[in-house]
Amino acid sequence: MASVRILGTGSYVPPKILSNHDLEKMGLDTSDEWIVQRTGVRERRVADPEVTTSDLAHKASLKALDMAHLTPQDVDLILLATITPDTCCPSGANWLQAKLDAPQAVTFDVTAACSGFVFALNVAEQYLKTGTAKTVLVAASEVMTRTLDWTDRTTCILWGDGAGAAVLRIGDEGHEILSTHLHTDGFNGRDLLLPGGGSKTTPISHESVDKKLHTLNMIEANASFRVAVRHFIDSINEAAEFNQVEVEDIDWFIPHQANLRMFQSMAKILKLPMEKFYVTLHKYGNISSASCAIAFDEAVRDGSIREKDLVCLPVFGGGLTWGSALVRW
Repeated sequence: MASVRILGTGSYVPPKILSNHDLEKMGLDTSDEWIVQRTGVRERRVADPEVTTSDLAHKASLKALDMAHLTPQDVDLILLATITPDTCCPSGANWLQAKLDAPQAVTFDVTAACSGFVFALNVAEQYLKTGTAKTVLVAASEVMTRTLDWTDRTTCILWGDGAGAAVLRIGDEGHEILSTHLHTDGFNGRDLLLPGGGSKTTPISHESVDKKLHTLNMIEANASFRVAVRHFIDSINEAAEFNQVEVEDIDWFIPHQANLRMFQSMAKILKLPMEKFYVTLHKYGNISSASCAIAFDEAVRDGSIREKDLVCLPVFGGGLTWGSALVRW
């Protein structure tokens, strides 16, 4: 029976590395030991000033298309998951379309913070299953380092820049998306917030900049940690129950790369070995919507994911948003 299939994946991170030791030299009240113990992050990637979100997405998308043996002209829908588009208007997906030279494709952004890649996979599923689209490019790309207050050690140590992508079609060939599951909680969305830039604080003013409304805020980090772990676990269980498989029978868990201690808590509660969790957090930090997509592509390309493996992609992000995808590779 024909189903939604992944034909190719791709990813790209900028070459510039910002290590924890570099942050120490910037005068930030922190240390490599402090950051690693609390987050698991050792370094992150930073895009050069002239590089945009669509530039990163472009490179990741070309790799995904190459793996799928397709060209940009074969794509009829481009979805870009991001909270850091090049511009508010046009959308980041529009800029990506132009760089790919794919004028035949319909394009738009999906905004679900760190959950964006799975949300975009779900949107792609609907277009493919209804026959509205035949080939969908899903990209997730962020330049998170431009949203940071570099004097706030609770947030600036976490984030990095990069992009991941996947090419989807309906058919019998490729790697099957068994299901996707999405949830949101707008009431508690203020707990992880980028308050400036929207209609609430425009036009941008000296006052809004002085109040740091245009940088990422994390309110009640400890509470957010507990909420994230709960939703990660719920999302994993939901995917397993929907597909009538046992959690322990899932070969790989590739979560949004938020915090190593979260993964350790998840593994302990679910009684799973940490070896089943694919982690890129130590070298890239948190890249919001792109984290899961990048880790997924790396696990494919380094041979960690093998034929017939069950792969779960659980995500949690600001909004609040959370969910999961289950893939049979």
